[in-house]
Amino acid sequence: MPHAPTRAFNSLVTSGWDRLARVYNTPLVQRVAYQPPQDEIIDQLRRAGIHRIADVGCGTGILASRIQQELAAEVVYGCDASAGMLRQAKARSPEVNWINRRAEDLGLPDGAVDAVVSTHAFHFFDHAAALAEFHRIVSPGGLLAIVLNNPRSRFARLLQPQPIQNVAYFPSPAEMRLLVENAGFRVTEQRPVRRPLPDALVPDVLTVARRA
Repeated sequence: MPHAPTRAFNSLVTSGWDRLARVYNTPLVQRVAYQPPQDEIIDQLRRAGIHRIADVGCGTGILASRIQQELAAEVVYGCDASAGMLRQAKARSPEVNWINRRAEDLGLPDGAVDAVVSTHAFHFFDHAAALAEFHRIVSPGGLLAIVLNNPRSRFARLLQPQPIQNVAYFPSPAEMRLLVENAGFRVTEQRPVRRPLPDALVPDVLTVARRA
């Protein structure tokens, strides 16, 4: 298996997302790229009846705010290493607990939540370290749900950032399953995200697991 980034949220990545925070909120970008996987995550949480959730790599807080509002969650943490993203997230909802921390060191107590979710951010994390942290903060039997780009076709790969050492790496579904299982989770579902566009254009894969 290729090596995952060892310093995912370095200054390049974090400062880049600080500058892109406003573009990220563009309605068309959100509707096409981000809303379908967010809908899938919310459906997973609703069906599982989970009300203590951490959204890791939350960006400007759209998903975390939706979780709080649509599920009447007991507690929602929105965690991101980008201060620029979190400034907009804090303006979006005062009900979410916003945390400016790296995925590998969230600072939450053991078993603090019953679900950890992440959409379009895991490729920036130190994969093994982040999953170990997710395992630590989620309660026994708790849910893990991660959406990650899986650029299979030549055209799709053109839309993805090229793997850059110590910045980003996109695991394949098989690699993702192995990483999750090695971290102490049991994979229960893995499939493409349902969306109106062809998978080749926006090739997102949802991986769902439970803490063993």
